[in-house]
Amino acid sequence: MRVFFIEMWNTLWENMKMNFKQIDLFSKEFKRFFKKYNSLDGDLLEFKKVLKTYPEGIGKHFTTLQCKKNIRIIKGRLSCRYLQSSSLRIIYSYDNQNNSIDFIELYSKSEKSREDQERIKNYLKNI
Repeated sequence: MRVFFIEMWNTLWENMKMNFKQIDLFSKEFKRFFKKYNSLDGDLLEFKKVLKTYPEGIGKHFTTLQCKKNIRIIKGRLSCRYLQSSSLRIIYSYDNQNNSIDFIELYSKSEKSREDQERIKNYLKNI
């Protein structure tokens, strides 16, 4: 019986394919932060694992900023092992119809206090 549940879980996991993309500005920010914080690459992979299961986030560390049709713009905390107790903020869009996530912005609260609203507006115009 246990083998059956494991096989069923593996089948469900394979069917939960999520497409991840990054806009150009996010890629530049990621490279800049990666130079400072070497663990960031692995931290983003862990964040993606969470998003595969809970694409709209879970708990108090995720906030929905905007909803348009089938797209949600969400702000979440990306915990960075290098930063220990601090975390970075990550803005992404979740398209539940296409089962895809686009990373829009990555920033530190010490550098800027809020997300870039203009970038979000431009992103929404271009999709």
